[in-house]
Amino acid sequence: MTQVEPAHAGRLVVTGSHGGASVVPYARAVRAWLYVFNDAGGGKDGAGVAALELLDADGIAAVTVAHSSARIGEALDAWQHGVVSQANAAARRSVCRSVPRCASCSAARRTDPRRSRTV
Repeated sequence: MTQVEPAHAGRLVVTGSHGGASVVPYARAVRAWLYVFNDAGGGKDGAGVAALELLDADGIAAVTVAHSSARIGEALDAWQHGVVSQANAAARRSVCRSVPRCASCSAARRTDPRRSRTV
């Protein structure tokens, strides 16, 4: 998440990061079309997915992929193998609401008439 730049605004951003609260300031600073995090197994008291609810309050779509499907800290593995485990309400309203794999979000985004930028 620390490598997210303004050029990523409006795009699908796949991270290797956990979905904890510490990623929220980065995501708020650069509003992506959709953020993908790792659920980190959920964590104590849901700490590994806490960002989903916090970002939803700002209307920022975010999902997590299952830690059993992609290595934590490796965005490429999340992209290639990540299976969506949780999604916030903003993400469920997006075209990615029904796709099981992270990489499928890219194809769904390209066919979304509300989004004109390519991934």
